[in-house]
Amino acid sequence: MTRFAVAFLLTVAVAGCRSNDGSPAARPAAGPNVWAAVDGRQITRDEVEKAYRREGPTQQQLQQQPRAEEQVLNDKLQLLNQMIAQELLIAKAGELKVEVTDTELDNAYNEAKKNITDDQFNKELAGRNLTAADMRDSLRRDMLANKVMEREVVSKVTVTDDEIKQFFEANRSAFNRPEDAYHIAQIVVTPVRANQQVNRSGNDAGSPQEAQAKAQMLMERIKAGASFAELAADFSEDPESAQRGGDLGFVPISQLNRVPAPLRDAVLNAQPGAVNLVGIQGGQTIVLVVAKDTAGQKDPSMPAVREMINNTLKGRREELLRAAFLNSLRNDATVINYLADRIVESQGKATPTLAPAAPGK
Repeated sequence: MTRFAVAFLLTVAVAGCRSNDGSPAARPAAGPNVWAAVDGRQITRDEVEKAYRREGPTQQQLQQQPRAEEQVLNDKLQLLNQMIAQELLIAKAGELKVEVTDTELDNAYNEAKKNITDDQFNKELAGRNLTAADMRDSLRRDMLANKVMEREVVSKVTVTDDEIKQFFEANRSAFNRPEDAYHIAQIVVTPVRANQQVNRSGNDAGSPQEAQAKAQMLMERIKAGASFAELAADFSEDPESAQRGGDLGFVPISQLNRVPAPLRDAVLNAQPGAVNLVGIQGGQTIVLVVAKDTAGQKDPSMPAVREMINNTLKGRREELLRAAFLNSLRNDATVINYLADRIVESQGKATPTLAPAAPGK
C-alpha cells in the first residue's frame, strides 16, 4: 500500500501575489519549515515529508534504487502543488458545509485495505514510518476533496438528447464495427525514465520498484473514487494516451489478440467498469474496460451506444470544468509556494535547507 486517493489530479500552478499597481508584492516571512501557505494556512515541510512517505517509494526501494536529491525534491515540489490544490478544496468544503462522517470514513478505510492482511498493512506502515491515524487523516481529506468535486463539478455536467444525436451523426462511421471491440483506457508506468516530460505532472518512474509503487498508489486512488482520466493525464507514462486521459477508444478483438497475454486477458475477462493492474517486463499497466461493443451498425436508440456517447461528452466537460473550478479557487485565494521560491533562489540545487529529509523523518 502506498497512498490513499486524492480524487483530483490537476496540479495547481502557484498563484502569484501582486500589489494594487500590478507589481509583485512582498512575500510574508516564513520559517524554513513552512513550504507553502494557502490563505494563511501553512503547509509545512513535515506535512509534505509525511505525504511523500505515503505516496513515494519505501525505504527499502530507495536503498535498492537510490535517487538523486534533485529528483526527490522535484517529486516533493509536485506533491506540494497537489497539496495546495487539496487545501483549496478543503477550504471550499468548509464553506459548503460538506463533511465526511465517521461511518463513511470507516467504510472507505476498510474498503481500501481489504485486499491486504493486517500484518502486511502494519508492516507497510512501519516501513514508511506512518500510523493508521496518518492514513485515516489522509483519506478523510481526500474524501472531502472528492465530495466538493462531486457537488461542484460532476453533478453539474449534463448532456442533452440533441447533443447525443449530433455526436452520433458526426461520428456515424465509428459506430459501424466490423468485429467485436472493447472500449479501453490505460495508465502506463514504465521502469525507465523518459528523456522528456510525458504527462502533466512530470511524474516518471525510473525502476521496476518505483513502477510497482507508483502503480499501487494509483490503484488506491482509483479505488477511492479518483477520476481515471485525470490520473492518466497526470501520471501515465505513455505520452500519446496520457494526453487523452488514457482513452484508447474501441480496440477490436483482432488487435487485442496481438498484445501480451496478461494484458489481453485482463480486458477479455473483465466486465465494463472493471479496473485491473497488469505487470509486464518490469512495467505496470492499469487498464480500465469502459464498454464492450459487438460487430454491426449502431445507433443512439441502443442503450449501450447512448450511454457511451453520454459518457464521452460528459467526461470531456467534467475535465474542463474541473480545471476551471480549481483555477477559480486559486484565483480567489492567496497562495504562496515558498519551496518553489527557494528552489529558484538556489538555482535548482538541493541546499541543506531543501535537501530531502533522512529516511524516517
